[in-house]
This record gives sequence, C-alpha cells and structure tokens, in this order.
Amino acid sequence: MNTHQLMQTDVLVIGGGTAGTMAGIKAKQANPDGDVLILEKANIRRSGAIAMGMDGVNTAVIPGHSTPEQYVREVTIANDGIVNQKAVYQTGKLGFSVIQELESWGVKFQKDAQGNYDLKQVHRVGKYVLPMPEGKDLKTILTRQVKRHKVRVTNRVMATRVIVQEGRAIGAVGFDVRNGDFVVIQAKAVILCTGACGRLGLPASGYLYGTYENPTNAGDGYAMAYHAGAELSNIECFQINPLIKDYNGPACAYVAGPFGAYTANAEGHRFISCDYWSGQMMLEIYKELNSGKGPVHLKMNHLDEDTISEIERVLWANERPSRGRFHEGRGENYRTHGVEMNISEIGLCSGHSASGVWVNEKGETTVRGLYAAGDMASVPHNYMIGAFVYGRICGENGMEYSATVEHVEPNPEWLEAEKARIYAPLDQPNGVPHTQVEYKLRRLVNDYLQPPKSQNRMEIGLNQFVRYQETLNLMGARDPHELMRCMEVHFIRDCAEMAARASLYRKESRWGLYHYRLDYPDKNNEEWFCNVNLKKDESGHMTLFKCPVAPYIVEVDVNREVYDVAVR
Repeated sequence: MNTHQLMQTDVLVIGGGTAGTMAGIKAKQANPDGDVLILEKANIRRSGAIAMGMDGVNTAVIPGHSTPEQYVREVTIANDGIVNQKAVYQTGKLGFSVIQELESWGVKFQKDAQGNYDLKQVHRVGKYVLPMPEGKDLKTILTRQVKRHKVRVTNRVMATRVIVQEGRAIGAVGFDVRNGDFVVIQAKAVILCTGACGRLGLPASGYLYGTYENPTNAGDGYAMAYHAGAELSNIECFQINPLIKDYNGPACAYVAGPFGAYTANAEGHRFISCDYWSGQMMLEIYKELNSGKGPVHLKMNHLDEDTISEIERVLWANERPSRGRFHEGRGENYRTHGVEMNISEIGLCSGHSASGVWVNEKGETTVRGLYAAGDMASVPHNYMIGAFVYGRICGENGMEYSATVEHVEPNPEWLEAEKARIYAPLDQPNGVPHTQVEYKLRRLVNDYLQPPKSQNRMEIGLNQFVRYQETLNLMGARDPHELMRCMEVHFIRDCAEMAARASLYRKESRWGLYHYRLDYPDKNNEEWFCNVNLKKDESGHMTLFKCPVAPYIVEVDVNREVYDVAVR
C-alpha cells in the first residue's frame, strides 16, 4: 500500500459519467495522436448519474419543434434571468447533433409511426422531452465508444486535488481505492466531470446513500475546483426535486404528464402552474404540502390500461428499475392509487438548477487549463443533453489547449503535504467511522440550510461547518475503500460551507424554493440581478462577490416575463 504511481497524459478527464465519457471521446476525435485519460473512482461501465440508463431527455432542441433561441428564452425565464445566455445557447445549438451522434452509436430515442422523433410537450412553449424506452443501455454504449476511440481509462482511482502551479492546472493527485496507491497524474489540460453534490442534505429515509442524485456524487468537483482557485457561481441556488415519498427517485411527472397524468392535492385539485424545470414549481409544491391541502399525488388512475402500461414500461425499465418493486412492496398500483409525492433533500447541481463551477461558453473555468462539464458546471438546467454538449466542448477545447503547453513537474513538497492529508485516516483505523461523521454533518445541513432559509439558522450552520474540520480529523479508515468515503465527507463539508456562505450573501429570495429566505421574501432585481461568485483567495479564505450577468444575446424582459408565484 502507498506505492507512488506516476502517470502522464495530454488531457485528463476526471469522472467517467455522461460528460466525462463524451469529453474523452471528443478530445480523441480532435487529435487521434493525442493521449487522453479518463480517471474514474468507480468503473465507467456503471458510473455517474446514468449508471442505470436514462428514461428520456428533457432538453432536446430538435428543428421543427423548437429553436435554440426559444430554448434560451425558456431557460432564462426559468432561472429568473440569472444566466450566461451564450453558455446556454451552446446546448440549444449543439444538442441535436449530439442526439444524432448518439443514435449513430446505437442509442434509441422514441419515434412515431412515421419515423419522426416523438417529442412530448411538457412546458408551456416548445417541445423538449424525448422518451428513451431503451435507455437502460446508454452507459454500456458510451463505454464501448470510449474503448473504440482508444481513450485510456483508469478505474478505481479517486482524485482529491487538482495540481495548480503559476495559475495553471498541471494535473491531479489521488489514490487507488482498492490497493491504496498514491497516484500523481501530470496533464496539460484537466477537465472536471464529477457530477453533482448529491450527498449534501440527508434524505428523509435517513439512509446516507438513499439520495435523489447518484450517491457517488459527493461534490468532488466542486471542492477540487474551489481548492484549485476557480470561481464557483450561485451556490445558494440549491437543487430540490419532487420525488416519490420514501423513494430515492423522481416522481417523473415530466414522463407521465404528456400521457395525461397530473399532480393534484388531497382535494383532487391541480395546483401547479409553472414549468417543471423551475424552482418556482418546487415552491408551489412546498406551499401546497404546508397549506393543509396535502399530501400531493401524481394521478394516473383515470388513464386507460394501454397508457398506464406504456408509462410503466418507460419508468420501470430505465434509470431506477427498482421503482416497480417499490410500488409492489407497498401494494400500490397506478390503476388504483395516486403516487404520493414529497420534496427531496437539498443538493448542488447546475444541471437541474444553477449552482456550479463557473464556466464560459468554451467550458473554461477561471483557472487556465482547467475545464468543467456536466452537472457541476454552471450552465443552468443543462440536464443530460447539456452534459453531453459541454463534454464535447471541453474535450475539443482541452485538446486544442494542450497543444500549446508542456508538462510541468509538480512541486514535491506540495505532493507530500497532500499525501499526508489523504492518508491521515489510515493512521487511526479505530477513529470515528466515516458513516457517523457524515450522518451528523448532513443532519446539520438539513437543520440549518434546508429552505426556507433564515439568517439566524444559516449563521449557526456556518459556524458548525467551519468547526467541523476538527471533527473530520477524528475520522478513521481501515482500508482504501473507507478512505475514499472519508475523502468524500471532506468534499461534502466544503460544499456545505460554500452553500451557507453563498446563501447568507444573497439577501433576497430568488429561484422559488431554491433560495427562499424568510427574512428577505422578495426578489430584488435592483440590488441582486447578478451572479454571486465565490473563490479561495490567496490567503486561503473563502471570498464572495457580485459578478454581473453577461449581456443577453436573446431578448428577454425579465421584469415582465416571470413566473409569478407569491412567496408569502
């Protein structure tokens, strides 16, 4: 154990999920002679948010059904105007070509009897939802393409820090989660694709890994980008989703809705007026649950047998195949029962909201040579297609950049310090188990950060998160797998502190339930129509500042075109 491994590559991709596999493939296509390495702490055959496939895409901008400009308008309104439209436009512009390429690799999208894409209308304007009845094979197909493009893959190695020297990313360090080897990778360009921070809040079930998001996504990339000196943006805009009560998965109203299903309160009335990709919709559900009219249910029992069977076929075979067994175990049947819904724990995920590592339309972070794509990159409501698009953008741009620089030898003193930090839990195998430390940390997140937010509660939470560094030092690990869990708790603590500081900094309410403050219940465009960015300053402290919203390329009147759900 603790053997020193040294690797070298042109483009290092950290994370082998949706964005990471595409980044690796596109980097290799851009320069077949270049060397590309994907680093994955699990195994890319079953890793990331699409480990078990996907039941559909919800940002498919297909000619004849919607346009990139229309898509940018919808996302701008859904995100209360706080967007970099140039970055959002890339998803609208390149998404269709991504779908076509995925099809050429064997990914199946639903089509009608005439062979046209069978798009579903969920939003008020435009059709963006495209079912994938055979989406269970998605990750298998991507893994096959990674191999065909001769992208190198190193599984079971967890990255812990990006190496930065003279303001430039020059590689990463980590360790093998099976044999414990210390791993140093020199790279000319680094692309972070490690997904959301899905283990920020604790789910109602109390199970550490029973989260809405993929539980392996512990905010690794958020924390690594922060410690590398990159800016992160709008971290106070949490991810909160409607889900099946007591089940760690979405209710999938966006799948069932086009078939005629709808969400209703206990009186049987429909109450949702906003599009599902807005935090305003979550505020509507929160208000209904706390109004005496709850619980709320996804209703399908009015549909005919063929329609319900079709919904079951889509929902039970992809992404979360345990869904059917869950209902069966409870004696529930869509034909006779509504699906009781609730609100998920909080997380960070730009792919579903807007909190992420700041990137421009080229996927560049504020650190030279460091790129970010997927759920952790600050392109609001990007979802799976956006992750593919930015994986492509980062792969191509990262490879182009790598041709302009040389490898740099990492500072040996910095490496020794990071090695000592990583392996400290192994020196105290009888220390406090990582499960106990993580449970308490995430319970504190629930207690002090779960919206609705208030100044007093968040200040208590922030003090707890800062002091929690001392608790992390008490963790013990008996093997490299437990060491991986310990390092994930470090990432979660970093994200909790960022979430608390950003939420305290923005003194208004915005994005519906995502940033709903009891002490500042109104949206304040006069003072807060801006991004809230944060970074680690030269003294090692977290600093926050306002960053202006980039000029729009698609006209939207954000004072008039709004979702209007009263906070009070």
